[in-house]
Amino acid sequence: MSDIKIKVNGRESTVSVDPDTPLLYVLMNELALRGPRFGCGLAQCGSCSVLLDGVEVRSCVTPVSKIAGKSVTTLEGLPALYAEQKRLAQAPALHPVSQAFLDRQAPQCGYCYNGMTVKAAELLAQNPKPTEAQIRAHMNGHICRCGTYPLILEAIQLASTRMAGDVR
Repeated sequence: MSDIKIKVNGRESTVSVDPDTPLLYVLMNELALRGPRFGCGLAQCGSCSVLLDGVEVRSCVTPVSKIAGKSVTTLEGLPALYAEQKRLAQAPALHPVSQAFLDRQAPQCGYCYNGMTVKAAELLAQNPKPTEAQIRAHMNGHICRCGTYPLILEAIQLASTRMAGDVR
């Protein structure tokens, strides 16, 4: 066991875990975060996705020791990250991608929701007006068990439109 300092959703914490412990387990078991999900445990489905310094990583295969000095953003931290990126005085209740997913009723069972939302937020931070082809390419590798890909695509396009006009 080691004491490891981590920064998650803007808050610094010290956790006492084996350095090789997957970040996902620390987020779920030590920090009680419920956004990232255990899906496959092999970094194949995307359910466990988080942003590490703004770049999506699969937390099920990322040792907690590898995030020292970096900033982790989970689904729960996306609204604050969005407010920071847009220089808003207050964070919205939901990130625009989360709101668009709800408005388009894209999540069904919920397992892909975390990863799809995190990955789409990463995309829209890099490319505010992606084409359908760019969205499809960026989201490749995230699996939806329920097959709601058309609704997910619509939700990302809706979020892009709203974010461009800063309409929440």
